Amino acid sequence: MLEAFFASTLLVAIAEMGDKTQLLSFALTARIKRPGPIIAGILVATLANHALAAWVGAWIAHFVSPDTMRWITAGAFAAFGLWALIPDKLDKEPEMGARSAFVTTLIAFFVAEMGDKTQFATIALGARYESLVAVVTGTTLGMMIANVPAVYLGRKLADRVPLAAMRWVSAALFLGTAAWTAVGAMYGSQ
Repeated sequence: MLEAFFASTLLVAIAEMGDKTQLLSFALTARIKRPGPIIAGILVATLANHALAAWVGAWIAHFVSPDTMRWITAGAFAAFGLWALIPDKLDKEPEMGARSAFVTTLIAFFVAEMGDKTQFATIALGARYESLVAVVTGTTLGMMIANVPAVYLGRKLADRVPLAAMRWVSAALFLGTAAWTAVGAMYGSQ
């Protein structure tokens, strides 16, 4: 359970650096300038999105043998490692209507996270580990580790954090996890 929690936290925290949802955090902060509701919206959106993703991963794991699932997971992490090298950009500025900062952030973050590499990583982690609570808690904490500073420090943080270097670190972490998972698959261990 602790392995699932720590692996989930570390993978998502690093993968989120420079990700479109982190860029969304910067954009929301620049426009709304109310960190409390933005952070609450990120937390609730991430919990909902990652709970769904982890459940999907666990559901998929029921239809595939554990040995095959380990190889699929290793392949998925290798793909995430390569994906992490591709810079993300925010497709458009978030729409700010009459909704509250919380609701705007909740909706924008939930939608932006759909099909994102951290969501797919959560699906893979949900398939890999039995404890969905540990996976969802870990991936959510990883998202908060990456996004709360983005909310508080905004653009100043973006200027100081070398996002290209973070993409390489993220890629290395995913590829290392892929290798670790593949070694486990070769020897039949979990």
